[in-house]
Amino acid sequence: MRPIRPTLAAASLAAVLALTATACGPGEDNAGDKPSAPAAAPTDGKITIPDELKDRLKAHGIDLDKWRNGEWKNWDKDKWLREAQDFVNPIIEGLWDPDRMRDAEKPPEQPIDEDISGDEGVTDPTPARVSAAAVAAPYRTSAPEAGKVFFDGPEGSMVCSATVVKDPANPGKSNMVWTAGHCVHAGKKGGWYRNIAFVPSYNDGAKPSAQLESATKEEIAPHGVWWGDWAQTSDQWIGQGAKTGGQGAPFDFAVIHVTPEKGGTGKSLEETVGSALPVDFNAPAVGQITKITATGYPAAPPFDGEKMFQCPDEPGRLSVKTNEPTMYRIGCTMTGGSSGGGWVANGKDGKPALVSNTSIGPVSAGWLAGPRLGPEAKAVYDAVSEKFAGQ
Repeated sequence: MRPIRPTLAAASLAAVLALTATACGPGEDNAGDKPSAPAAAPTDGKITIPDELKDRLKAHGIDLDKWRNGEWKNWDKDKWLREAQDFVNPIIEGLWDPDRMRDAEKPPEQPIDEDISGDEGVTDPTPARVSAAAVAAPYRTSAPEAGKVFFDGPEGSMVCSATVVKDPANPGKSNMVWTAGHCVHAGKKGGWYRNIAFVPSYNDGAKPSAQLESATKEEIAPHGVWWGDWAQTSDQWIGQGAKTGGQGAPFDFAVIHVTPEKGGTGKSLEETVGSALPVDFNAPAVGQITKITATGYPAAPPFDGEKMFQCPDEPGRLSVKTNEPTMYRIGCTMTGGSSGGGWVANGKDGKPALVSNTSIGPVSAGWLAGPRLGPEAKAVYDAVSEKFAGQ
């Protein structure tokens, strides 16, 4: 667990929880070391990049040829873009091949508090453990909105979970994905992560790790690889987010706008997967929700990040600071890699809606906490939707 990680964009918002950030996990590479072979750019080296992005890269002194040849691995402070308007994510075709996706399964080893519950606000007793249950394959029919986020950071390749959500500006044709802020941005001591991509229904057939070594890319990524062409998280996450202690957690959410790696069929992400969830920014209080279901791809032991799991539970409350929103908390044994995964509850109309995302949890992996979505989250969501209105 948070060990969970991050994205951002034009209007910023940020907050990944660092209890144990539950979602992201780096591969075996260590910061400052040379990446392993799978981390290298593909031999064809094709980068798809719009003129607007080229101009922004040039403004930051980034050479496109050098970027393709490995400059994106340079995490020097001056090269690690931080501000909301600085988000850049050039598509490198073929970078996220099946081998590299598998190598990104290991979450980071990070110290965390066993429990950050305190007397700063309303916090309910620690929930009973709920064992994560495997989602039935194929995922494209049982949980079509869910998928994995892959990205690169100083410590290597990392993973999170995410959900396809509706786009009010493009009804029925959404290219928007909901995840955790720490899955796109490193918080107060870092900047935007790189090579951010979303793979809906990753490992659709729920194949075990040994079989995935010979699986085709279509089996691993049945709907293809979708690169983030814009990301946005909260200012709070960017300014406060940290690996431990729950700093920024109540605002640990992000929206990624995606585009197919190779142009695709002209269909949107929503049309491609056949579904997208609405987002409820007025979700009811804990006492009015009988069940929330969290979905994700846990990667830390005893899980390996290759399969999708879910935890249904009646939520409780977790308060990090009295002057910040109280979070939802459920019992769940999912571990790092599940960060950013959607929390779904039935709305007043009886239909499922996204009400939160996995943000933090303890090392013991007995529970998860997620932000209760309010005006800050809606501002991020609306900004991304408006940016791509009519496109």
